[in-house]
Amino acid sequence: MAESSSSQPRKGKRKSMNKSVKFAHDSSSPLSEVQFQCSICLDMFTDPVSTPCGHNFCKICLTQHWDITEHCHCPLCKEKFPKRPELKINTTLREVVGHFKKKTALHKPEVLCDVCSGQKGETGEKALKSCLDCGLTFCKSHLEAHMFVPILKKHKLISPVQNLEDYICQKHKKPLELFCRDDQTSVCQFCTETDHKTHNTVPIEEESGEKKTQLAETKMKVQQMIQDRLKKIKEIQHSVEIRKRNSVKEITDSAEVFTALICCIEKSQAELLEVMEEKQKAAERQSRDLIKDLEQEITALKRRDTELEQLSHTEDHLHLLQIYSFLFAPPNTKNWSDISIDPHLSVESVRNGLSQLQKNLNENLSNAISEMIREAELRKIQQYAVDVTLDPDTAHRCLILSDDGKQVMHGDTKQDLPKNPERFDKYVSVLGKEGFSAGRFYFEVLVSGKTDWDLGVASEAGNRKGQIKLKPQNGFWTVVLRKGSKYEACAGPGVPLYLRTQPQKVGVFVDYKEGLVSFYDVQARSHIYSFTGQSFTEKLYPYFNPFLNDGGKNSAPLIISPVFKTELTYTLCSLLTDE
Repeated sequence: MAESSSSQPRKGKRKSMNKSVKFAHDSSSPLSEVQFQCSICLDMFTDPVSTPCGHNFCKICLTQHWDITEHCHCPLCKEKFPKRPELKINTTLREVVGHFKKKTALHKPEVLCDVCSGQKGETGEKALKSCLDCGLTFCKSHLEAHMFVPILKKHKLISPVQNLEDYICQKHKKPLELFCRDDQTSVCQFCTETDHKTHNTVPIEEESGEKKTQLAETKMKVQQMIQDRLKKIKEIQHSVEIRKRNSVKEITDSAEVFTALICCIEKSQAELLEVMEEKQKAAERQSRDLIKDLEQEITALKRRDTELEQLSHTEDHLHLLQIYSFLFAPPNTKNWSDISIDPHLSVESVRNGLSQLQKNLNENLSNAISEMIREAELRKIQQYAVDVTLDPDTAHRCLILSDDGKQVMHGDTKQDLPKNPERFDKYVSVLGKEGFSAGRFYFEVLVSGKTDWDLGVASEAGNRKGQIKLKPQNGFWTVVLRKGSKYEACAGPGVPLYLRTQPQKVGVFVDYKEGLVSFYDVQARSHIYSFTGQSFTEKLYPYFNPFLNDGGKNSAPLIISPVFKTELTYTLCSLLTDE
């Protein structure tokens, strides 16, 4: 009987718990205890102080935290401070917290003395203690006997409670002073000599203390989940804003193109804009739905956080244990780590719209449209441009690098350089200083005036000693030029490339996640070759090989060029005129 009463919360207890939760969220009380809580001790502020980053803590909590940490930083946001800030008590916040404590104390239900209430014509004095052995709650005057009578001094006294019967074993009529960890229920001393004789039992205060520790950990997890979701909301809002700006820019660029078209394609222009705007609206609708779901989860998590906060400060140990399993696990929530909105507007809509025009117009107009599509694609890729600088520690001893690390050419003599493991010792190659292990990146290289060169990317573990076979299996994704006119993609085996024009500037684009390495003729705004379906597991570095100077025939350097986004320099009218 004791087991059933302690493992399942009584109806009256559930009702009182709901009342306390209701008070914390009462619309008439806009402030909650969470707002005045120190994130270190998880209690209401005592002598609150503020850090330079704007977060508040108890003065003693923050001081002790900094005393045991190597670096002086904010325990909440982790911002580091160059020197230990001077802490001054925030008197205004201290007064607000004190006022709030007094206000919340007035709303606590008052427990009355059972003896006074039982006397005729008496309403009862405020109770001071409840006796688990007597099964009664006493005011100060009626409690005096428990202070002086020897046999009564041995009784178990607790803070006054209204539902005293829930603190007494219904089987043995003794106080529930112990907790059985085997059965996860509260028991009395006699229970440990009968039904729970061989079980692991501990004082109820000890078990309550451990549960409070676990509650604090759960509370921190819930608070972190709230922060993660708030951060995700900002991320989504930022992505939508970027997407909106990109959308406006793309629409504007498209409008500039379509103004040059003849009347027969005005309808296609309107249809294209409608599709783009609908995609933007769909993205905004998706963002609103995601934000709504996040806000609903945040509301549920904040409610759970408040419940955990109230429970973490309770002195009602039995009550804590009875509802512990209900509050310990955080509410069911989504995993938001992989959910995001692409802030970039795809050129696919433009491509489809222009492809439709190709069917309705003559071949000259079709060529002009293809030109603009290539420009749009290259402009999209160029937004991932990175600043690449050559790494002298990897350069072959015959290579000459410019002082700014942007040019490389082959010299006639070997330089006296350290033989470090990063340096190429056979191939006249060099890598970029910075490696990339995520996202997308793009760079451009001037190759004009050269008869031979290698360009691409190499993995961090790629071999740099002796003969090197350039192919993906060995960690190299490259395109090469040989004898002034033979282009080849080193795909293992090599793939001959037949280009209409000789590239003067080559663009290299990498999408790490998609396993893509693409090469472009920047001036012709045309695609050269792509390695697709690759699986990258290491850092990738830009790879350069200016090749041998061949008696001066190939002495021109490879030059890392600043990336200037291509402009829509051609209109349909001008292209048609040129034809």
